[in-house]
Amino acid sequence: MRILLATLLLSFTSILAAAPAGAQEMAQAQPSTAEVEKYINSIRTLKARFVQSNPNGSVVQGTLYVRRPGRMRFEYDAPSQLKIVADGYQVTMWDIATKDFGQWPIGWTAASFLVKEPLSLSGDLQVEKTERSDGMLHVTMSQAKKPQEGKVIVRLGENPMVLRGWTIIDNRGNQVNVSLQDVQSGMQLADSLFKFDGPDPGAIRRGGN
Repeated sequence: MRILLATLLLSFTSILAAAPAGAQEMAQAQPSTAEVEKYINSIRTLKARFVQSNPNGSVVQGTLYVRRPGRMRFEYDAPSQLKIVADGYQVTMWDIATKDFGQWPIGWTAASFLVKEPLSLSGDLQVEKTERSDGMLHVTMSQAKKPQEGKVIVRLGENPMVLRGWTIIDNRGNQVNVSLQDVQSGMQLADSLFKFDGPDPGAIRRGGN
């Protein structure tokens, strides 16, 4: 579990790689990049079921909540007790069963592209390539300043555009794949969803409830 969390919650600036693209490739990719940027920036709230496949072969499920800017919650199904919450400033992860607890600035997490306001796919963050396969648009996003570290591949349905998931690949080739189902947007999401609602961190580490 600790390896899984370290992979899932790696720094966005560490996990995304930049690979230079030729002028022709960038010209072809640019229209799709603009569409993706516009779509993600149009999301104010989102709720979806997710299926997460981990490097060790395990598969877990849960519910994802997003409220832009800066708020996100991964609520894992039982028997898992893992929760990951972004409150607009930092990400808190806790798991009573494994006694894991951690906090990071929100900009350091691999899923930050979902809640960054505004999302800009240029400058520090860029699109390495776009391609269409399996009826979806696959957008490989990379962080320009650390080309050695890894990447995130975002998957979107088209006509209309909708987020279908993403794959995180770290600098050792480990992959965490997240697929979304029953994606809904535009609903009201309570403030309480995006606040730490677990026990005292000391109690978590002691295995308390």
